[in-house]
Amino acid sequence: MRIAIFSDNFYPELSGISDSIITLAKELSRRHRIHFYVPYYSKANYKFVNALPKEIDLGKNIEITRFFSLPVKTGTKQGRMVIPNGFRWIKVKKFNPDIIHTQLFFGVGLEALWTAHRLKVPLIGTNHTAIKEFLRYFPLRTVFIDNLITKYVNWYYSKCALVTAPSKIVLEEMEKNGLVANTKTISNPIDTVTFQPLLKKSVEYDLISAGRLAPERKTKIIIKALPLVKKKFPNVKLALAGRGIEEKELKQLIHKLNLDNNVVFLGFVNQSVLNQAYNSSKIFVIASTSETQSLVTMQAMAAGLPVIGVRAMALPEYLSNNHGILVDPDNSDLLAEKIIYLLANREIREKMGQEACRFAQNFSISKITEIWENIYLTAINSYKDH
Repeated sequence: MRIAIFSDNFYPELSGISDSIITLAKELSRRHRIHFYVPYYSKANYKFVNALPKEIDLGKNIEITRFFSLPVKTGTKQGRMVIPNGFRWIKVKKFNPDIIHTQLFFGVGLEALWTAHRLKVPLIGTNHTAIKEFLRYFPLRTVFIDNLITKYVNWYYSKCALVTAPSKIVLEEMEKNGLVANTKTISNPIDTVTFQPLLKKSVEYDLISAGRLAPERKTKIIIKALPLVKKKFPNVKLALAGRGIEEKELKQLIHKLNLDNNVVFLGFVNQSVLNQAYNSSKIFVIASTSETQSLVTMQAMAAGLPVIGVRAMALPEYLSNNHGILVDPDNSDLLAEKIIYLLANREIREKMGQEACRFAQNFSISKITEIWENIYLTAINSYKDH
């Protein structure tokens, strides 16, 4: 197959979307040709993640075409916006795709929609985004604008032969807001080879959290829980992996709460280093209320960490009593209570970590890729019959 993947979010931007579609493409490229159509990123975007400003090499069967883009404010501090012109299908025509898979619904997404129509190929859509959480970055916020954008998103995905999301709650919310389409819940692929328990471990951190440092991730809730944890465990250490627009505010809060010696910022790290950080920690903590799955949570589980998360969005779908603990959102006191409980009970903590690792295997790259291959083939055959 020749598979065209369109995404408004891609390397070098810090994102679970980027990580998941690259992981999927690399596995698909063993048997198929892949072509990404994504935004151009500036030298500053590469510098932000300590990367050289050059194209990423994903292998001989994967090509990348970049569309001119402009900077836009997002939680990653790297957001780009492609202004659609409706003529980029001409470039895509040279690749002659059998199918188009669109990952988002902004400028690049619209190009995917128009291209599928012009080239007469099936279009599959995936929604990775909690729309209401993303709307916080819009310069104008009114009920009318929020409703208009929600309607647009559902209009966009209604043009797809199949709409997928990494969690049921995303699709249920879209259907509640008017989406009429065939839908299917499909997990993002988890790299259970890179992320796995290591034989040699040296614990450096009690807690670890990872992902963009942005308001919707609610990292402040984790930090506010630490003073209570500190009363029981004075030397408690939290590691934060990732960067984002809230980094400065978080450092100010840490200093205000006298936690300078209790929190370590790891910055942006590659996946191998992130796995080592997970293996150097006891518990993964996430307080975000905007997760459509949370790739970093799944990676931490694959590395053998128990998870304390919040009862919001997709997290309850992927966390159970066997390998995780759920608490109410925005409740730092309750979060602290559960952190203290797991830190004080090593046997329970380690058993949960083992269960977490086993659970993550259900979403390995090979298993998820096989699902996508079947979806693509079915869509192509159905389109031809139609």
